[in-house]
Amino acid sequence: MTATLWVVLILGLSTIRYGAASYEYQIKTIDVPIDHFTFTSEATFKLRYLINETYVQNDTNSPILFYAGNEGDIELFAQNTGFMWELAPKLKATLLFVEHRFYGHSMPFANASFESPKNLGYLTSEQALADFAFVLRTLNPPSDTKRSRPVIAFGGSYGGMLAAWIRIKYPHLVAGAIAASAPIRQFQGVTQCGIFNQILTSVYQVAYNEECTHNIRRSWSTLQNYSTSADGLRVLNEKFKFCTNLTKATDVTETFFDYLTDVYGNLAMINYPYASSFLAPVPAYPVREFCGRLDKNYTGTELLDHLQSALSIYYNFDGKATCLNINSSYDGSGIGDSGWDFQACTEMVMPMCADGVHDMFPAQPWNLQSYSDKCFKKYGVHPRPANALVNYGGEFLDASITNIVFSNGLLDPWSGGGVLRSSNDNIKIVLIPEGAHHIDLRASNANDPGSVTRARAVHVQNIQKWLAEYRKQHKVY
Repeated sequence: MTATLWVVLILGLSTIRYGAASYEYQIKTIDVPIDHFTFTSEATFKLRYLINETYVQNDTNSPILFYAGNEGDIELFAQNTGFMWELAPKLKATLLFVEHRFYGHSMPFANASFESPKNLGYLTSEQALADFAFVLRTLNPPSDTKRSRPVIAFGGSYGGMLAAWIRIKYPHLVAGAIAASAPIRQFQGVTQCGIFNQILTSVYQVAYNEECTHNIRRSWSTLQNYSTSADGLRVLNEKFKFCTNLTKATDVTETFFDYLTDVYGNLAMINYPYASSFLAPVPAYPVREFCGRLDKNYTGTELLDHLQSALSIYYNFDGKATCLNINSSYDGSGIGDSGWDFQACTEMVMPMCADGVHDMFPAQPWNLQSYSDKCFKKYGVHPRPANALVNYGGEFLDASITNIVFSNGLLDPWSGGGVLRSSNDNIKIVLIPEGAHHIDLRASNANDPGSVTRARAVHVQNIQKWLAEYRKQHKVY
């Protein structure tokens, strides 16, 4: 089917000012199949993408810098991937950010998208990669007289996984990929379940002093003790000012504990050397600021007071929150936790565990059967833990896989499931000792450590190499 038969709708022109930078793009949609892998249905939905072509001077060979959208509104990632915006004028490139199905505004079944497992069953990385491939083929078709323009994929976190995987699955469409903080090895049998929490704990230990992690470790039992009585729950509600009062023990030991666990991970991920607002508005080095309020040996109500103060670094740094909402750790950031929760119950089963000794969390072993039972109760589906490894590899990156840079900040807890070494010379590894979660994809900042600046230089060097090879191979000049 020709591209002209698919409806492409321009929704408008947006200019986003992010810090000192101004990012301008057109917002468009394109009709894509709901199911790329069957011929028995022709149903489509509108997939959203953002595009900027103002830097292009020669559309026959200028590259396309493509961001593989991950679990959230695509505009959030366009605003937080300044490296691409800085690179595009130098390469005279098109910028293309494509939204992931079931996130942002790209809902295959509109308001009914999350109503049933039947609909949610189309939320898979395979379908998303096929969406991306469809968009690239439609917007960048070859002809009898010329080859398609070279495409370089970018992505951070899950988007980094997708960037690597689209290079692996569709190498004829993507010349190379920068996969930042991509935990493609965070799966059962490949990475130990406790690595994430061990790295996370070490980030808090080195941020200020070890009293911070000692206080966090003590806080779990303190909170649990207060949850066992009506008077204790009253104290917790008064201290933390929850948006909805906690009324039973499980509100503390399940909902609040889950919230705290997410916040500790998020703070480490966005522990950038400057103020940012990716997952939430936070100051520079937010883990250090957090731990600065837990810097002594606290117990009892004093520990609760200092924990509440520390948490405000995450949920109320800008002073706009009137209460603590523990029903979502993302506080309106645009990250789609509902969709990701389903994916984590199907193909993105990333085992996590804690022992309370080598980490700062309550002991919690990994139990696949228990995890599977919870997923079935919630969504009516059972996980397929090996799905990503079967489809894309992960533990094996042999010589047939080329032109991917895997970068990881060593202060990022997700780095434990990243590609930190490879015997394949065509796979490049970039380690960023002072780096948090995909900091190298963010806009350059005067406070960036030298290792971040060097990582970006390696990215540029590899991109230029891939483009030169593509043009030589396909005689595109």
